[in-house]
Amino acid sequence: MNNRARLLTLVTTAAVTLLASGWAQGAEKFKLRWGHYLGKGPFLEIEQEFARKIEQRTGGRVKIDITFAGGLGKGNEVLTLAGRGAIDMASAPPSYYAEQLLYWKVFQMPFIFSTPKQAMDVLAKSLKEFPVYMQEMDKMNVHWLFQQPLGVYFLTGPSANCDSIAGLKGKKIRSFGGAVPKAHAAIGAVPVNVRPVEVYEALQRGTIDYSFLNAGNIQQYKLYEPGKYSCGPIMAITGHNIVIGKRTWNKLPKDIQEIFDDQAKKTHAQYLAWLNDFEAQAVSNIGKAGGVVK
Repeated sequence: MNNRARLLTLVTTAAVTLLASGWAQGAEKFKLRWGHYLGKGPFLEIEQEFARKIEQRTGGRVKIDITFAGGLGKGNEVLTLAGRGAIDMASAPPSYYAEQLLYWKVFQMPFIFSTPKQAMDVLAKSLKEFPVYMQEMDKMNVHWLFQQPLGVYFLTGPSANCDSIAGLKGKKIRSFGGAVPKAHAAIGAVPVNVRPVEVYEALQRGTIDYSFLNAGNIQQYKLYEPGKYSCGPIMAITGHNIVIGKRTWNKLPKDIQEIFDDQAKKTHAQYLAWLNDFEAQAVSNIGKAGGVVK
């Protein structure tokens, strides 16, 4: 190669490098706000990992900030806020939107499923076969990403009499959604709507006699302190939905949308594989911390 050809090659390589560098620096960046109804803790590490993976896979073009414990809106508000564009992403249970998510809420109805895996398997099959699920999300103006699986539910309180229907009559039980309060009322208990982040104080003050949450959240919120006894398992349901508002979604370039959908599938599978071990360890940790699981 003569000097002129060598010089031309070097100039061409430098130009391509500069163009690529300029494109990367000029690429639009997105800072997204994710409103979560639960408090930050080990039970939500997989969702935090999702946010980190999106940032890594987009080369820093997307950064997601998660605000926990209802800091950007309560559980029954954040999906609507995402749909309106007030926030970008949201996590909340379908049963909190019983009027809008008529089909989704079935997966948080009591006594239908035997295990969390069964609930998630039926959900996956339903999403493939019935367009109405995504149609309901479309009506809320959000793009569905993935569903959090949830461990089995326990009653948690200061009295050990949570292991029989007779012991629950007249007792105030933390409840949520549309179907669960009906189940509690049917056995003579008094359903009380309390957000997960407020349960500890509600047990302390006697606003409720028993919490109604899964082992992971019992551990996360240290409910074994105001409520030594946990009785269960009571029921298995799916957990909350993770969505991104359509207004935000439509602003994202196609390649970033593809990364979001691909990572959502991977996180969904990761959550399922992680759940059983985490919940079993949570039950063990509750016992080590002085709680009694009946």
